[in-house]
Amino acid sequence: MTPQYGNGFRTTLSSLIFLSRWLQAPLYLGLILAQGVYVWVFLKELWHLVGHAHSIKEQEIMLIVLGLIDVVMIANLLIMVIIGGYETFVSRLDLDGHPDQPEWLSHVNAGVLKVKLATALIGISSIHLLKSFIDANSKTLHELFWQTGIHFTFLISALVLAWIDKLTSHPAAHGNGVEKGKGNGNGGQVHGADKAGA
Repeated sequence: MTPQYGNGFRTTLSSLIFLSRWLQAPLYLGLILAQGVYVWVFLKELWHLVGHAHSIKEQEIMLIVLGLIDVVMIANLLIMVIIGGYETFVSRLDLDGHPDQPEWLSHVNAGVLKVKLATALIGISSIHLLKSFIDANSKTLHELFWQTGIHFTFLISALVLAWIDKLTSHPAAHGNGVEKGKGNGNGGQVHGADKAGA
């Protein structure tokens, strides 16, 4: 194998591997369709609430409203996965300067996306847990215990992800701060020695 042929093969293989990221594009299109399904579910539940508001009890209204909030939070989760995932793993969206650009998209990366997704899951879990406690009469103690345990698992996971992201995102800055502090200390000693000599 000549060097020219080897370099050409590596270039072709690298280009093919890099282009393979576009295989994820249909997945994000599928999530957009899934979001459309959630819009339909939201409108159906809202119509049920408006149409029967005069005949249902306050507790049932509260459960339906919490269900609507749950749908909205899941839709927000889908938006973060679709936009953030596409921007991070497929291609840039070129939204710089766009008036509707989400604030979080300007500094999104794989670590930030994981933390945001974990936070969204905590919010969704909180809604489900609140619905269970409101309707506790229809739940067993075993079910409430496991839902609470799962919620705390999500919470701990989000804290661990945030801690790992902080460790992996700022080690250089921390090291520069230490070196800068050392430099300032040495400079102070030299300055003091100069003053003593004077």
